[in-house]
Amino acid sequence: MRRWLEDPLLNVEHLSMVFGGLSAVSDLSFSVGRGDITALIGPNGAGKTTVFNCITGFYKPTRGRLALARAGAIEDDALDRLTLSGQRFAGDLYLLERMADHEITRRAHVARTFQNIRLFAGMTVLENLIVAQHNELMRASKLTFGGLIGLPSYRAAETHAVQRALDWLKRIHLIHRADDAAGDLPYGDQRRLEIARAMLTDPVLLCLDEPAAGLNPRESAELTALLRSIRDEDRTSILLIEHDMSVVMQISDHVIVLDYGRKIADGTPQDVRDDPRVIAAYLGVEDEEDVAAAESEVARMAGEAP
Repeated sequence: MRRWLEDPLLNVEHLSMVFGGLSAVSDLSFSVGRGDITALIGPNGAGKTTVFNCITGFYKPTRGRLALARAGAIEDDALDRLTLSGQRFAGDLYLLERMADHEITRRAHVARTFQNIRLFAGMTVLENLIVAQHNELMRASKLTFGGLIGLPSYRAAETHAVQRALDWLKRIHLIHRADDAAGDLPYGDQRRLEIARAMLTDPVLLCLDEPAAGLNPRESAELTALLRSIRDEDRTSILLIEHDMSVVMQISDHVIVLDYGRKIADGTPQDVRDDPRVIAAYLGVEDEEDVAAAESEVARMAGEAP
């Protein structure tokens, strides 16, 4: 089942991002399926992080429409009405290109991690997960000093937040480090903690920027298991940028390949694995003759395969 075609959570339509005279992303369209792990791959400088920054509100796209439906289908009529209205959202339908980053996180429930880990290194491991639930705790305090004076609603919310944090620490096998400073954790543990912190914001879409970067084989295996559980148990869709092709091919339902800001392939891992255009992009060839040569080589290798 190709959920990105049949049940998209996010539709990216004709996205372009221009910095001065440089086009970082050009007329890019793709969908993220509800319940899928979608990988966005390509050589360095292909525009992958720029796409993430547009989806998560760090950049305002030069052109394009980014439609996300938290629940239900993205219906063309409803989407067109919202577009014409000039509003940012209607019900569970959101136009991310019109929203600020904090609003995308809070309202549309899109969470993100970065290439460089951004934990609160001086806080404990447990505190890093509690702070992710700040919005719920603030609402429970009535947006006043309810926490200081011990409102029953705040005490109940605080207990719930701690329990959720402890549950996630058990899940990522860090319960024994709950009271340690997050900055003292090994690198792989910090990666998993950062993902758990993002999940405690209750995202419908989790965007991960190179989560396997710098991990050893054991840590990569732990990460792979965690991402599969987030998809299968939490029913959270994942969009990830990743250079580790073994991770991409193991866990992805859908792969989009970029080169110089343009989409050159879009399909299942099997669809893109042997695509001559993808091979040519990763080898760095530039002209049509080189691409044709790559196609011929792939065809020859396929013919020789047992």
